[in-house]
Amino acid sequence: MELQNIIAQLPYTPPFLFVDELLHVDENGISGTYTFQEDLAFYKGHFKDNPVTPGVILTETMAQIGMVCLGIYLLGNELKKDTVVAFTSADMQFLKPVYPNEKVTVSSKKLFFRFGKLKCEAIMKNEAGQEVCKGTIAGMITTKL
Repeated sequence: MELQNIIAQLPYTPPFLFVDELLHVDENGISGTYTFQEDLAFYKGHFKDNPVTPGVILTETMAQIGMVCLGIYLLGNELKKDTVVAFTSADMQFLKPVYPNEKVTVSSKKLFFRFGKLKCEAIMKNEAGQEVCKGTIAGMITTKL
């Protein structure tokens, strides 16, 4: 499956799409990037005069790249139009702030994929190669209601 095809199958659109490109994917993991443009709406209020990317958005970015994109790849031909990879849990550590216009890279390693559940260990790094957050993310394969 081509990397651009995976992105095209994501169930998100701007302003809630947090995947710019995928760098690598195989049955054991995935990596990709996203740049947090300074005009994103949440920067206007988080924090006043000192914008920082909210942790929930960092978590969502890690889930979109590190779990949903990987889930789409793992499902391959089994992915049907009404199939979704739903985010179920995360355990994150936030180590450094991410500011507007920063590009981050997310790398995720599959811990397990069985019985419709995907669990991954993910790391987000800034352009300097420093870890900004890390943790586990999990989701399940389901169909739209």
